[in-house]
Amino acid sequence: MHPNHYPILEYDPNPVAVIQPPQFGARGKVPQHCVLCFFAEVFDALAANGTLKRIGKLRSEIGDNPIYELEMDGRRLAAVHPGVGAPLAAGFLDELIGLGAQKFIACGGAGVLDREIAVGHLIVPTSAVRDEGASYHYLPPGREVSPSPDGVTAIEAALKADGIAYITGKTWTTDAIYRETPDKVKLRKSEGCIAVEMEAAAFFAVAQFRGATFAQILYGGDNLDSDKWDSRHWDRQTSVREKLFWLAAEACLRLA
Repeated sequence: MHPNHYPILEYDPNPVAVIQPPQFGARGKVPQHCVLCFFAEVFDALAANGTLKRIGKLRSEIGDNPIYELEMDGRRLAAVHPGVGAPLAAGFLDELIGLGAQKFIACGGAGVLDREIAVGHLIVPTSAVRDEGASYHYLPPGREVSPSPDGVTAIEAALKADGIAYITGKTWTTDAIYRETPDKVKLRKSEGCIAVEMEAAAFFAVAQFRGATFAQILYGGDNLDSDKWDSRHWDRQTSVREKLFWLAAEACLRLA
């Protein structure tokens, strides 16, 4: 007889898996501080002008995913696109931790569940509803998971130092972008969610399991707080996206 009706609830705390991410022999190949950024065009631009230097790669069937390094204020900082969706992002994060990165700030976009949150307005998640699958393999079952308090503090300090307005709140992490039904949106809003994305809960869970520091900055994108979806051209916020990369880098280097 199976111990649970649902396989997703069968958490195993054993830290040793059949397939392991890179382990201690690989440590030091990647700087301790690492920005995970979802904006491919930002990487393209910074690599083209020489700001980013390629120092390695992560690999999946999609192809090579570069690991970059930059110097900021005389310190080394890694920068990586984490892929899209919780399973791939969780796996890449686990690999980066194995390669030596320990302090992470991620930056990306999110749908908003409150129409009053303008396109481009910054959101700092303080918890994430675990409506995806990856987090359940890193932490016992639970409704929510939180980022590292030190990471949130570092982000807020960086935003305040730059005089940038932001809000904090709960995000909804889901695996299925085409199953964000009206009733699901209402339910998530009723429990306090102000944003929806695909990776935060998995990121927070992997970091907790591996003992890494992790927090995230999002910017308000498309709007789900209406009868009809509104893209609000969220992916065209070019200036916001590059600025967010540098804010994430600044916050990351605040982590001791």
